[in-house]
Amino acid sequence: MSEAVAPETGRSARKRRAILDAARPLFLAHGYAATSMDEVAARAAVSKQTVYKQFVDKQRLFAAIITGDIEEAEELTRSLVDALPQTQNLERDLREFARRHVVEVLAPHLLRMRRLLIGEADRFPDLAAAWYSRGPEQAHATFAGWFTTLAQRGLLHVPDPALAAEHFNWLILAAPINRAMFTGTEEPVERLHYYADEAVRVFLAAYGTAQQSAR
Repeated sequence: MSEAVAPETGRSARKRRAILDAARPLFLAHGYAATSMDEVAARAAVSKQTVYKQFVDKQRLFAAIITGDIEEAEELTRSLVDALPQTQNLERDLREFARRHVVEVLAPHLLRMRRLLIGEADRFPDLAAAWYSRGPEQAHATFAGWFTTLAQRGLLHVPDPALAAEHFNWLILAAPINRAMFTGTEEPVERLHYYADEAVRVFLAAYGTAQQSAR
């Protein structure tokens, strides 16, 4: 019986991936409202019934694309995220994370999806809330956990870890993401790394301790 189930599972997964890969450029090119499930099905080379079987409706398809993009970005920094609370070189490891973080958040397809979602936020508040929850809110919770552990180790002084987390995130992202959102221009990677390095420097100037500086 297992031999009969496995191929079907594989075909289903491939169809789901094909639908997601077809839908993303359509949403980005035409917007949410102007993209139809018929177009998605035709581009994915599947039936419309298959699209609905996989995703139920267009809103859930759109949400799946958003969460998939966020999960892909998260996976790229997962090893750093897991290791940072035990760091032996805080400045170096924060800088490495910040450089990856800013490059990933400013990936062109994510910026375009962010613009699209902001434009649809009034009609689809649940989707906007999901983006915020899986993106900035989750990042802030992760950073706050880091900073609590690092403060216990004597490497940081953070009276309010949640606020420190927001400071850290937006020191890294605020300038380049605002420019990109309004102008659509792509910053060179070297410039993004500069923002990341300066963000870490300013963050440690505000939240570092004598013990951390001595290292």
